[in-house]
Amino acid sequence: MTKPISGFSKLTKEEKIDWVTENFTQNAAQSKKILQTYWNQDKIVQQLHDEFIENTITNLYVPQGIAPNFLINDTLYAIPMAIEESSVIAAASKAAKFWLKRGGFKSEILGTEKVGQVHFIFKGDTKKLESFFTYLKPVLLAESASLTTSMEKRGGGIKDIVLKDKTHELDHYFQLHATFETKDAMGANFINSCLEQFATTLKKEAAHYDAFSTPEKDVEIVMSILSNYVPNCTVRAEVSCPAEDLKLSAELTPQHTAEKIIQAIKIAQVEPYRAVTHNKGIMNGIDAVVLATGNDFRAIEAGVHAYACRNGRYSSLTHAEIENGIFKFWIELPLALGTVGGLTNLHPLVKLNLEMLQRPSAQELMQIVAVAGLAQNFAAVSSLVTTGIQKGHMKMHLLNILNQLGANENEKAILVEHFKTNPVTHHGVEIQLSTIRK
Repeated sequence: MTKPISGFSKLTKEEKIDWVTENFTQNAAQSKKILQTYWNQDKIVQQLHDEFIENTITNLYVPQGIAPNFLINDTLYAIPMAIEESSVIAAASKAAKFWLKRGGFKSEILGTEKVGQVHFIFKGDTKKLESFFTYLKPVLLAESASLTTSMEKRGGGIKDIVLKDKTHELDHYFQLHATFETKDAMGANFINSCLEQFATTLKKEAAHYDAFSTPEKDVEIVMSILSNYVPNCTVRAEVSCPAEDLKLSAELTPQHTAEKIIQAIKIAQVEPYRAVTHNKGIMNGIDAVVLATGNDFRAIEAGVHAYACRNGRYSSLTHAEIENGIFKFWIELPLALGTVGGLTNLHPLVKLNLEMLQRPSAQELMQIVAVAGLAQNFAAVSSLVTTGIQKGHMKMHLLNILNQLGANENEKAILVEHFKTNPVTHHGVEIQLSTIRK
């Protein structure tokens, strides 16, 4: 049995690889070769990647593509998307092309407020704590001033700090709930630094507050951390056209297509089983752009899904209606993004992707990302109510199947042509490939 290792992080990269491959793979030499195949040939670039995280042994590539022809607020974009799933970029591109001829996408920022909290335990008189907070608030702002100077020069900073009584949910639990403006930075490090200073000030001032009893002076700080739930850092994106212009299928009239799309959205609004898959498709588009621009897609996912159930039930992020003969399709969601700091300043490809997006501000990037999610959802729902989702998806998935089966370039060319007019299934591809080889 393999024994635990001590001091793994202190080993060289090569020593880490030796240990992992010798103890956890069947063929150490072959495993090492695979890991090294994915190293960047430029040693400086590889070192940069090695230092992004801990215990690095290789890079896991995710393909990056471009979805062109996105007209957003009258500006044309080619959107970089990093994702491993077939048909996502094709679907987004198809939606972009469709709406390009119908005025494109319109988007606006609804808010940019970020949130952080100091969670603490106070065992005492709530009225006295409220009086203490009135005294404390200006002290909190004064003692964090050195941290906020640079951010304030850029137009950001601390917006407000409030005391929240959460004792009805958990005994003796209170919080300092702070809101921030971080401009083009996502702001996690800035917010967390401010919060930790708040906690230090809270603890210190409570210990010397004359109105508190001795037990009340012993405020227990549990933790200080930003929140990835940002319901006031939101963006709206929409498209619209006359319902009679929604020609997507030879089998359905434009009016019927519009009505079916609206019905599909209503189902996702009331049925959580459908809503989860519906919103997952939206996140296909959003995550791909978030990842390509060096932002934290896990934080975005968590915040967006929390927002989707803010009214007590998990529901659709998109909406649709026909009003006075005009079909409207829109999305509102929270997106805390940055275009400075973190990987945006370090990763060469991320910097290039932001350049391709015309060096957007954080607010502009919010709008681009929201549009990508809306486009993805429009493409998915349109397919669902017309041809079905598998027809387009499986054609995009065909090359993956052929690669799994070891098809050569000549075989791929023959089978791609064959399946232009035939349904794609894994078994069907196997049969056709076998027929060719015989």
